[in-house]
Amino acid sequence: MGRTWVLDTETKGTGAEMVPLERLQKKLASKGVHPVIAPRRQPRPAPPTAPRESWKFKVVDLMTQRVLAENADTRATLELLRGIRSVVDVRIYVWRPEANDWWLLDFGEKKLLWEYRHAGSSPGAKS
Repeated sequence: MGRTWVLDTETKGTGAEMVPLERLQKKLASKGVHPVIAPRRQPRPAPPTAPRESWKFKVVDLMTQRVLAENADTRATLELLRGIRSVVDVRIYVWRPEANDWWLLDFGEKKLLWEYRHAGSSPGAKS
């Protein structure tokens, strides 16, 4: 365990300095003073979190602007993407409940989702 360092303000004229707690306690004990040391603060417990909702996706065909899926869960979205020719043929949105709107995935996020579309299918499946 590491040392506890404290600010010693008993120095003369030069200002305070950081010293190990043990040294300050010995110095004060030799003068007959016993400092009151505040107890260490207990970490604040994390607030209970509500279970996170599952992701909801909206997939729109880029050429026709037709909505291919809306409020689809991840599994249904990946199933839909298996039938799409290229990652650039669709726009993919994710629902943000805190903002109450659809968020367009950027290309990197869309590509990441695209790479998972064949996960769980036959072992030799190509992406």
